[in-house]
Amino acid sequence: MQGRIPHNNSAFRIAIPAGICYNMTEVNAMLMISMIELDHSAQHAHAHALLRECLKKRNIAYPDAPLRMGENGKPYLAERPDVFFNLSHAEGIAVCLVADTECGADCEKVRKYRPNVARRSFSESERALIGSLPESERDMMFTRIWTLKEAYVKALGTGIGYPLSSVSFGFSGSAVTTTAAGYAFRQYIIKGQYIVSTCIKIPARGNE
Repeated sequence: MQGRIPHNNSAFRIAIPAGICYNMTEVNAMLMISMIELDHSAQHAHAHALLRECLKKRNIAYPDAPLRMGENGKPYLAERPDVFFNLSHAEGIAVCLVADTECGADCEKVRKYRPNVARRSFSESERALIGSLPESERDMMFTRIWTLKEAYVKALGTGIGYPLSSVSFGFSGSAVTTTAAGYAFRQYIIKGQYIVSTCIKIPARGNE
């Protein structure tokens, strides 16, 4: 799914119920996006403030709830293994995603298309998609695909060693298409210059 979020010229915060239904299995999630200009360290702290707000809705007090680091450095709630979260921040934006299953989120201000990065990290079909577009649209598509890959790797929790070119993304109307089995993706375009991509692991159905 891909959507465009209404905006005005001032800083804003929006909470999006991100529950999805896949094969009759509901995944409850909350995505919180905040648009505010802060320096890097302050934006990091702000992302954790969003986490506090999201966890409050699940009756979890944060930062009182202790965090631990997984094998590849992905943080998790030590006392709540049933709750998963992921944070991301970039220039002018911070994002928090909390879900019932493993999840990943990435946000970026639209960045310049980098052919060298695409050759290393994008699949053949992704490179062809970008190449089919006018030059004026390539930066946006490059960023859209990149943030989907980042969100996926963050959901996997495997770290930076994952071969990004082994998973492929595309678009069919407003839907995200992918070769990544077992995960659901959503993407939001904000102000025409920010991209937020999310990835949520689809839980196994009870009868499987």
